Amino acid sequence: MCGIVGYIGKKRAVPILLEGMRKLEYRGYDSAGIAVRGADGNIAVVKACGKLANLEARVEQGAPLEGGCGVGHTRWATHGEPTEANAHPHRSMRGAVTVVHNGILENYREMREELRAKGYTFLSDTDTEVAADFLEDLLLQGLSPLRAISRFMHTARGSYALAILFEGHGTIFLARKDSPLVVGKGEGEMFIASDVPAFLSRTKEFYCMGNMQMAEVSAEGAAFYDAEGVPASCERILETGDGAAAEKEGFEHFMIKEIGEEPRAVENTLHAYLKDGKPDFSEIGLTGEFLRADEVVAVACGSAYHAAVVFQYVAEKLARVPVRTELASEFRYRDPILKKNTLVVAVSQSGETADTLAALREAKARGAKTVAVVNVRGSSAAREADFPLYTCAGPEIAVATTKAYGAQLAAGYLLALGMAHAWGRLSDSELSRYTEELLALPAKMESVLSRAEEVRTFAKAHASVRDVFMIGRGIDYAVCLEGALKLKEVAYVHTEAYAAGELKHGAISLIENGVLVVGVLTQSGVAAKTRSNLEETKARGGKAVTVSFAEEGEEGGFLLPPVEELFAASLSVLPLQLFAYYVGVERGLDTDKPRNLAKSVTVE
Repeated sequence: MCGIVGYIGKKRAVPILLEGMRKLEYRGYDSAGIAVRGADGNIAVVKACGKLANLEARVEQGAPLEGGCGVGHTRWATHGEPTEANAHPHRSMRGAVTVVHNGILENYREMREELRAKGYTFLSDTDTEVAADFLEDLLLQGLSPLRAISRFMHTARGSYALAILFEGHGTIFLARKDSPLVVGKGEGEMFIASDVPAFLSRTKEFYCMGNMQMAEVSAEGAAFYDAEGVPASCERILETGDGAAAEKEGFEHFMIKEIGEEPRAVENTLHAYLKDGKPDFSEIGLTGEFLRADEVVAVACGSAYHAAVVFQYVAEKLARVPVRTELASEFRYRDPILKKNTLVVAVSQSGETADTLAALREAKARGAKTVAVVNVRGSSAAREADFPLYTCAGPEIAVATTKAYGAQLAAGYLLALGMAHAWGRLSDSELSRYTEELLALPAKMESVLSRAEEVRTFAKAHASVRDVFMIGRGIDYAVCLEGALKLKEVAYVHTEAYAAGELKHGAISLIENGVLVVGVLTQSGVAAKTRSNLEETKARGGKAVTVSFAEEGEEGGFLLPPVEELFAASLSVLPLQLFAYYVGVERGLDTDKPRNLAKSVTVE
């Protein structure tokens, strides 16, 4: 994995491919390459390690790559180190097939050994080169490109999105299983990408390939097929964005721009589902019948999991229904107990997270009704869930999520209120009060962000910190989980989030002079207890700071405007996001593209 682009049309492909790859840099990568079919039918491949600028320099220094058909790839290493030999595109041994690939072929070793027995040799450590040679071998057996791809799809195990150039064929072939691919339609030209932002400035019309689908793309259009080669339909979506979200617009990094966009993302998500002062999910078919579940299971990974933990606390408090939150990567590999009337909520920004998708499918196979909280229309989770609940964050470019996380929190609040209303747990006046509090959130978030300079000053003073603990209870603990993850992701600081009451059960042995301890204190029923835990860390040499509503916080603390405590996560997470960003900047790091991370995690 990580980013696929393709172009076929009358224009020169190279600048269009490079433009699309630049738009996908946010997904994270360690090498890049392009393949272009020239007017003579020959395919030229150029690859480079490191940043996209290295590839651009190599293209400029070599013979000009002409031709209006090509594919490109930004690679995040899964098999083999980030070397030029392992970079995509990969060519088959005889050059008949050129492939770029996202995903993982789980049985590539067996496939490789079968090919070796036929005389094939390999130049890379990747599973993708195996795919190229496997397809070439099928061509030599007399199969057409589509039949060869079909055979591959029935043989390969794992996940993949493939864009393929076949020698002697002037089109681009595609195959998709569990890893996203979209096809954009222009005037006499077509675009291919693993994510819409790659070509959003060039077209608004996209086709989202379904799972186990193939396609053949020419300049005039695309033909879609199922894995047997039977013509198939493909969902068409019209994007309304202007592509501005994929531009920095004068900001130093996308991350700080997107933190600033968080209030709008929350506001848009709230207005999408609040009708006449009440949560209304009727447009997606999620009526009271389904909201009156006997239990709710939320499955997610990473930041989405942290948003789901907040949802658990809020939903149990308001709806008085048992809610449990599980890591999707754990849920999928155990034997979960789901009741007859269980509602499973899968949370994923991209809607393509491999573990979350697998958990969603497991839940459906066991008869549960499913809600997908997703930010990408037409994504796999949105299509496969019974009810797609879209957040309205817009495209998010920085690898570390901020505004999409904020929109997930808002969606969770709405879902919790919807459940409470469906069960009759709230009076009309109580429901009205909660919705008014929700609608006030964006302005209060803006108020917090207006004081970002305070966080920046604090970050400068602590940019060299080596160890950080973040502690809280209940919803505050859930926020600490996200704050700690952000500091790890973008500043590479060892950070641990702890439920405050657990700190003394072992971890307090790590508190010594210079260790920073952040206490989140927005839940009045437990804030005093967390303050006591902070005092315990100070007594051992730690430096304690707070995020709180108190009139007087600790030295260096950050004060929040008053808000309904159940919704406090939307405010308290903002200083932690800003702190992570500014520490990363002070350390001279690329906060948009942290090392080793990818935006859309479509592999296990």
